[in-house]
Amino acid sequence: VQLQASGGGLVQAGGSLSLSCAASGSIFSINTMGWYRQAPGKERELVAQISGGASTNYVDSVKGRFTISRDNNKNTVYLQMNKLIPEDTAVYYCSADITVQYSYSRRTYWGQGTQVTVSS
Repeated sequence: VQLQASGGGLVQAGGSLSLSCAASGSIFSINTMGWYRQAPGKERELVAQISGGASTNYVDSVKGRFTISRDNNKNTVYLQMNKLIPEDTAVYYCSADITVQYSYSRRTYWGQGTQVTVSS
């Protein structure tokens, strides 16, 4: 199983960016999917999560600006980021709680990080 993230880049404050993350491999089911971020010198923090039933939760600092969504047919999770501020600058990581085929083992998988830089 692999998670492949895309999107990110450099944007001015007030701008928008969109991230996507696709899971592939021998997947039986995907439960919660999410996005985390890690800024230099800081711990990784949860940004947003979406359950298998599409319930969402966000860290307070991004509420009203970021939107997480998923396409179960494509095993993909998205993060639309609007009204970006310099404090959003970080490496963003996607995660997915996946049950694999055959063994039905279940654990959290991580995508590679993608850099988001917001200039002031």
